[in-house]
Parts: sequence; structure tokens; C-alpha cells
Amino acid sequence: MMSTSPLSQVFPLFTQEHEMFQSSVRRFVRECVEPFALEWEESGFVPREVLRQMGDLGFLGVRYPAEYGGAGMDTLATVVLAEELGRSTFGGFAITVLVHTDMASPHLFHAGTKEQQQRYLPDIIAGRKIAAVAMTEADAGSDLQSMRTTAKREGDEWVLNGSKMFITNGVHGDVFFVAAKTGPTSGRGRDISMFIVEKGTPGFNIARPLKKHGWLSSDTAELSFENCRLPANALLGQEHRGFYALVKNLQNERIVLGAQAMGEASRAIELAHEWVTQRQAFGGSLWDMQTIRHRLAWRASQVEAARSFIYTTAWRDAAGQQVAKEVSMIKALAGTLVNEVIYDCLQFHGGMGFIRETAIERMARDARVQAIGGGATEVMLEEVAKRMA
Repeated sequence: MMSTSPLSQVFPLFTQEHEMFQSSVRRFVRECVEPFALEWEESGFVPREVLRQMGDLGFLGVRYPAEYGGAGMDTLATVVLAEELGRSTFGGFAITVLVHTDMASPHLFHAGTKEQQQRYLPDIIAGRKIAAVAMTEADAGSDLQSMRTTAKREGDEWVLNGSKMFITNGVHGDVFFVAAKTGPTSGRGRDISMFIVEKGTPGFNIARPLKKHGWLSSDTAELSFENCRLPANALLGQEHRGFYALVKNLQNERIVLGAQAMGEASRAIELAHEWVTQRQAFGGSLWDMQTIRHRLAWRASQVEAARSFIYTTAWRDAAGQQVAKEVSMIKALAGTLVNEVIYDCLQFHGGMGFIRETAIERMARDARVQAIGGGATEVMLEEVAKRMA
């Protein structure tokens, strides 16, 4: 299984730097996350000092330049980070970090002016400011063109009105990258722009924290904007080009979520294997039952195949190749597979799998959203189908 094989043996394009990075993240998770994360599940958020510690260790700027405090690594390193965070068994912790590193801050890095980058990126990479991206609305998720939040130019200001839903890091975040319609509000236009909105800006409020089925240690909120006035230089990227920026970054988001999901799946198999080799029933261990051995072997085979696909796609992305179809495949495949794997792993835990004190019970709740967030499986399959012609 993953925990026993060096990365370079699993996939030859991983380097010693990737292996050292994996070891560092895994050690941090073991020592600084696993002993405390149950408390974070109860409180509903990851303490900001933990994220600052991750910043100090260089985990929050893996692919950003050294001039801002980043590590200057590649897409494969991002996959390593996501997979290791997934293996923590605390999906809420993992997504808190990954939204900050790979779903929110890339908007600033790819579209921000030099001034904007210098102002925000060092604090984001250091964990002093936590980032969120606000594009989803109650009636507009994957269907970005249906969003209703608007931004209108009035002199030297933008006036933002509307609301956003299901925003990760929404309660305790510091800087938000917000999508809004800047063209005609009627119809399904793509005239969307991105804006930088700091916590505490007048007219910007946390409408309510959201209680969720899983990912309990991820602070999630509905946001509201009521005549929220922003300076002209709060525009992130080109006016009316935000739709394309969002679509572009969704490619990165989906490969990261796929890697997180396979980290969760591989760890669930390890937990199930530990349990069934120890649990005695009918005169032997559960592992003695062929149906259980074969089912876990089959699930392990599926996870290894999916991981190889993710690694290859990450390498191709780092090489500058077009992988839009493949990342949609990954999101659909991984989001479905992690749920199937953890369903079986919980089943083999028997009654203990239904008890809150077990990791597998928490993982089962957390896994469900992997087929929904970042692009529902049905939407992903449609994206794949469009590219099959």
C-alpha cells in the first residue's frame, strides 16, 4: 500500500524532493493533526495557529515563487500534499488547507497585478491570512453563468450586491476572491469578473455559518454583500474575464480533489485491513474469509489504478499539456470510487463502523461530498462526453 512504497517506486517521475516533501507533510499530520483534530471537529474550524505553522513549514505555497515565500514546485507536489492531507482521515482539515492553497489563492497568482500579489501572497503563503473563493450561489453551482451577484462601477468604486453559498473558510477567512456579474444581469451571460474582498469591508457579512453532514472541521458559510463598496483596484484580473479564470482554475481544483479522495480511500483500506486481521469471528479472523479478502484486494487495485491516472495527469499538467478531459474524468472517478471504497470498509468494521469514535465512520460522512463539491459527478461526465467527439 501507499505507506510502504517510496514515491519514486510508485511513479518514476517523482523526485527525491517530492519524497522529502511527502515525509514532511506526513510527519506533520501524524504529530500536529491527528492528536488534536477531533477537537476541531467539535469546534467547527481548524485553529489558525495550525495553518500558520503549516505556512512556516512551507506547505501553503508549494507551487508559488520563492520571492513570495513559496517552494517553486510542480503539480505533482500539489498532488502529494492533497493525498497526504486526505490520509489524515479528517476531510474538513484537508479541505480547509486545499481551498486556501489550490482553489482560492491561485486566482490571485494567475490574474493579480504585481501590486496585488505583493500585498497578499506573502501573508497567504505564510498562513497569516487565510483565503477563500466565493463563486457558488444557492442557484448557481457548476452553472456559473446563472450567478446573480452583481458588481457595478460607480466612479472610482465597485458596488457589490448579492450572496454566496457553501463557502469554505467562509467564517474565519481573511481575504475572499469573489465572482460577480459585471455585464447584463438578464440571461446567461459570461460577463463575470473577480474581486478581492477583505474581511471587515463594510457591506460584507457572514450571513450564517452552515452546519454540514461531514467535513465538520471546515468552517463553511453563506456570505452576503449589501452595497459593499470596493476600490477600483479590487478588480482581480480583466473585467468580464472572470468566467474563464474560474473555469481554468477548476481544472486544478478537480485534480486536487481527486488526489485528496484517493488519499482517503487508500487510508480507509489500511484501516479496514488492520481491523479484519484482528477481529475474530466464526473461529478465525475476518481476513480468513475469502469474500472479504477479495473485496479489499479489488478496492486496493482500483485505488492504485486511479492514483496512477492522477499522477500521470499531474505530470502532463506540469509539462503544459491540455488535460481538461482527464481532470473531469478524475473528479468523476475519484469522487465515486472513494465512496464505494469507504462503504465497503465501514461494512467490514461491522457495528464499530457505525460508532462516532471510529475514523471510518467520520470518513464515510466526509467522503459523500467528494461526488458533489468541485463539480458533481454528473456534470463531470458531461464534460468528458463533450470531449469524446
